[in-house]
Amino acid sequence: MIKVAFCDDDLSMLKEICMLLDRYRVERNQDIDYTAFHSPLDLLAEIENGTRFDILFLDVLMPGENGLDAAAEIRNYDNNVKIIFLTSSSEYAVQSYTVGAYFYQLKPIWAESFFRLMDSVLSVCEKEQTSSLILRCKSGITRIEPGRLEYCEVIHRTLFLHLTSGKTLESIGSLDELSKQLMPYGSFLRPHRSFLVNLEYVQNLSYRAITMSCLTEIPIPRGKYNEIKNAFLEYAFQNRQVMI
Repeated sequence: MIKVAFCDDDLSMLKEICMLLDRYRVERNQDIDYTAFHSPLDLLAEIENGTRFDILFLDVLMPGENGLDAAAEIRNYDNNVKIIFLTSSSEYAVQSYTVGAYFYQLKPIWAESFFRLMDSVLSVCEKEQTSSLILRCKSGITRIEPGRLEYCEVIHRTLFLHLTSGKTLESIGSLDELSKQLMPYGSFLRPHRSFLVNLEYVQNLSYRAITMSCLTEIPIPRGKYNEIKNAFLEYAFQNRQVMI
């Protein structure tokens, strides 16, 4: 189920957008749950308590704390929620994208434009949910695409996920469980009990180690070279990466 939140100090605006979403749910036959907030402080308290939303409609100009500041705080807890700013002016449009806004919607909101926007953002959410991992990291709940994961290592029950961007995420968990989640993608191999590698980013393979694109060397246990080599070559041939 998709979870949506609305936050606007204008009660008439909240009522209007809730009615639009009710109409959208019926006409598109979508299973969507939503919550309306009159204050950004109430919204932040809910998120700080662990509630996560897929889509957030957030008014820019509100008393106490504006939507841009609230969004910056929300990003400390959730990097994945699709934030859609609502405003009657385009004054803050550029600034809104510094907090990873999905869209900047000008008021008034017409049914036709709202439906198009919901179609678009739901399509992105559904695609991410079917081809991504949800991780509880130190930085909060994070969603990553498997293709962005270069390799993972486990140290004392802490998973260190090394992304192709050079960023490393820390998550408490089991490498056994992570392996089960990633194996259906076909590009992941566990050459060592403490490592999981994405074969897409293997730069070099020797008897002693796998060298990744980032130049990290993953040790190969004694007697496992041929097994790892065959798995790598099979993946490479299937993806037409081998030239003879």
